[in-house]
Amino acid sequence: MNKKALIAMSGGVDSSVAAALIAKAGYECMGCTMRLYENDMIGESIFDTCCSLKDTEDARAVCDRLGIEYKIFHHETEFTEKIIEPFVQSYERCETPNPCVDCNRYMKFESLYERAREMGLDYIVTGHYARIEEKDGHFFLKKAVDLTKDQSYVLHNLTEEQLKRTLFPLGEHTKAHVREIADEYGFVNSKKKESQDICFVPDGDYAGMIRRYRGKEYPHGEIVDSEGNVLGEHDGLINYTIGQRRGLGVASDRRLYVVKLDPDNNRVVLSDNEDLFETEVYVRDFHWTTGETPKAGERIALKAKLRYRQKEQPAEMTVIDDDHVMLIFDEPQRAVTPGQSAVFYDGDYVLGGGIIEHKKNRAV
Repeated sequence: MNKKALIAMSGGVDSSVAAALIAKAGYECMGCTMRLYENDMIGESIFDTCCSLKDTEDARAVCDRLGIEYKIFHHETEFTEKIIEPFVQSYERCETPNPCVDCNRYMKFESLYERAREMGLDYIVTGHYARIEEKDGHFFLKKAVDLTKDQSYVLHNLTEEQLKRTLFPLGEHTKAHVREIADEYGFVNSKKKESQDICFVPDGDYAGMIRRYRGKEYPHGEIVDSEGNVLGEHDGLINYTIGQRRGLGVASDRRLYVVKLDPDNNRVVLSDNEDLFETEVYVRDFHWTTGETPKAGERIALKAKLRYRQKEQPAEMTVIDDDHVMLIFDEPQRAVTPGQSAVFYDGDYVLGGGIIEHKKNRAV
């Protein structure tokens, strides 16, 4: 009997080619699009986002061309509770979140994974650029062959059980080859432009989306230097992130950067570039992807990256408890940003990761 696969389809070229490759491999396939939000949930038109009518039409057209079933699954309420609301709360805590990490964790590889299981389907398939390797009965998450497209960073929360029932058919391909495959199949979206923004913030204005979502303005406050001297006024802490230089609205004879957000005093603190570097990084919600979780006090040499586009850097990880670890980097890291994910690597293998903590909240 053929294995059955549920393919998550956004309407883009990557998920479409993933569907084609899995169908060609002989799997019994069903394509699906997760409907995650409506216009009034984010105060924006969704015609140019991954939940647009055009995208669902493209996904359906691809499935029709491949001769496979296509369904739309509604997860709007769940998406609000698990992705949008935590995203907003994170900004309100003066963090800079990465909602794609949570969306993969809770929507694709929890909700959709569970739906596939209930429907008697064997695998979840997505168009992510990453690989899964089975070795000695264990399943490991690895970087993609095309490192310019590698998405292992946003997948670090997958468990070994989820990896066992997941397929990433694009992991061995380059983006250029994926577009060639789409052309060969005559897919309507073979030349489709990639989205670079968070799906529910299509204009990239995160603060504007938060104000619309909450239906309120955020209090103004002081912009100060590291000595506490007032340099200007900010228009709400949600508008700022660590390392920011542009749009500060202050006059200075040198370049200044956001080095701290101070919610207790409603202040934005500016300083010089060299003040953005640090070697110690504390991480909460620690998750080990495969194998036995390290014990408290254990130290492990590895590499870590603190943002999606960063190249991983050598560090030593010390386990504090079941949920917290400390990283000490060989070289100081610039603009360590609370709310972003710290992801740990051993060569091409993803070891795990967690969320970067504010300094004042760090466990000791």
